[in-house]
Amino acid sequence: MAARQREISVSEFFTKNRHLLGFDSPTKALLTTIKEAVDNSLDACEEAGILPDLEVTIQALAENRYRIEVADNGPGIVKAQVPKIFGKLLYGSKFHRLRQSRGQQGIGISAAGMYGQLTTGKPIVIESRTNRRQAAHRYELVIDTLRNQPVIKRDLEVDWEAPHGTRVAIELEGTYKKGRHGVETYLRQTALANPHVEIRFQGPAEGEVLAFQRASSTLPPEALEIQPHPHGVEVGLLLRMLKESKARRLSSFFQTEFSRVGPTLAQRIVEGAELQPKSSPKRVTAEAAERLIASIRQARIPAPPTNCLSPIGEERLLASLQEQIAADFYAAVSRSPAVYRGNPFQVEIGLAYGGDLTSDDLVSLYRFANRVPLLYQQGGCALFKSVLSTNWKAYGLQQSRGALPSGPLILMAHVASVWVPFTSESKEAVAGYDEIVREMKLALQEVGRQLARHVRRTERRRDADRKRAYIEKYIPHIGIALQDILGLSEKQEAEIVETLTDTLARSRKM
Repeated sequence: MAARQREISVSEFFTKNRHLLGFDSPTKALLTTIKEAVDNSLDACEEAGILPDLEVTIQALAENRYRIEVADNGPGIVKAQVPKIFGKLLYGSKFHRLRQSRGQQGIGISAAGMYGQLTTGKPIVIESRTNRRQAAHRYELVIDTLRNQPVIKRDLEVDWEAPHGTRVAIELEGTYKKGRHGVETYLRQTALANPHVEIRFQGPAEGEVLAFQRASSTLPPEALEIQPHPHGVEVGLLLRMLKESKARRLSSFFQTEFSRVGPTLAQRIVEGAELQPKSSPKRVTAEAAERLIASIRQARIPAPPTNCLSPIGEERLLASLQEQIAADFYAAVSRSPAVYRGNPFQVEIGLAYGGDLTSDDLVSLYRFANRVPLLYQQGGCALFKSVLSTNWKAYGLQQSRGALPSGPLILMAHVASVWVPFTSESKEAVAGYDEIVREMKLALQEVGRQLARHVRRTERRRDADRKRAYIEKYIPHIGIALQDILGLSEKQEAEIVETLTDTLARSRKM
């Protein structure tokens, strides 16, 4: 038995368990591939301060076989890093940084390339250029799943007209469909949550071309990296940080390794654990670490800084809704940042009501996490459950028990965080932390009150219009009745009818 045991690489594990990453059906696999490539492109462009221009192309090669290509105008990728980024799972720069970003684990795009390799045997193709003074490089590579290492098939220089950017192409087995889980829906929602982005889409059918114009010419605020907050640290992590720290004293360790901890607070935490502020962090035992955690939990520590977040913002959210959706009323709410497990997060809600939207169907709910649309696992998502548990009848909508409200409404729910608590590696639903659910409900109630005021105004206006219509209908009859009662001439009767009609018209304009 011992002779048969061996180490399993992360690539080998996800090869057999690709459903954990969102590749559990041909339709979902195609969408996930595009999503991972788009996420990487948007993160790269924003970090470089570039307004993103994306081109997404799907080419049908045979039945259930497609070539996916995503190109951007980002900063490009340094030549030496290309094989590791696209050919090695769990490799990236975002996992250890506490700042908002779309990618987190360094799995997505390499897993998409691995799926294409498994289903077609074709390598992932990457072309990238960092500046106009250097030639673009083209890599064709596959993943050695036993060792989780890239294997370069081709490496050459190519001509590329763009001064900088990256183009990724993956050939895979999949199914292209439209509808609520389709690529077009994903790109439309991506444009909604990212009003600074311009996207051009070429579908597999001839003439299937879409363009999503940017609604804002300014980039979102840059998210800055922060240190961990003490309230989000557990014993095991604290022990590791103590061993790896370059600080020579416990008091300085807490000041340099954590956010919101000053000299006085650091000394109070250390002394609360019955330790000496001048003692070495590397000599702290597991028992002492437990006392430090207990002391941290008793200390009053300010909430972590929120400059690590980059929310959409109410103004941009409204501009995006108005650009993409023809409605009568728009509203947006950005809640103040809050904290769960020491991680800052912020909740935003936007809605569009009336106009061309149908009133007979259930409300359309768009869910987002760090500006990324969530199209699957709606029933298990905290954002959906928060909307479901809100009493929408109080805000003028019809709602059946245990269902979304019905009416001409599109609702956007967005959570931004340095570490979104997804329910699985496929990043399709947000876990139901009490703090997130509470903030989501407060945001929904706030935007619901704005909607209710609009609905009541609209209803009053309709009621007034109905009454005016009745009066307009019977004005001639009133004139005839007055003529009979008062013995008026036809001219006098006509003047009365004209006066009443003019008065009614003026009241409509007021």
